[in-house]
Amino acid sequence: MAVRVRVRLRSSGSVEVLTSALVNTGFETERPQVLIPLNLARVLKLWPPTGDAYIVELGTAGGPIREYVIPNSVEITVITSDRESRAVTCDVIVSHIEEEVIINDKLSEELGIVILAAGSGRWRFADDPEGTVRRSEAPQYW
Repeated sequence: MAVRVRVRLRSSGSVEVLTSALVNTGFETERPQVLIPLNLARVLKLWPPTGDAYIVELGTAGGPIREYVIPNSVEITVITSDRESRAVTCDVIVSHIEEEVIINDKLSEELGIVILAAGSGRWRFADDPEGTVRRSEAPQYW
């Protein structure tokens, strides 16, 4: 099991979606970014992309792929049973291949996510009291 968190994504078009997101520290970029499947991009009214979108080549285990980046297009918040993280505005990468929402290294740090045990899906917020352990959410496929 990996670490997945429940998130609220709010697009600049004021569409809001609750879903789970995989926290992937191996997804390294210079800015906070969230990768979303094409189907979710349509729901959030981010597809087709706007004029400020650009294409980027990403390295993956299966080889390089080209995807659209839509800068500063969503606000994301982690939602738990007892609290919410601060909202972070970030770039969206729209994936034609991936079926899950994926949070990158910079975004997970901005959201205050601390992975305690990746294999068993345990995590906490950076400002949670010492000893707090949160459990991973179930995956959600788009």
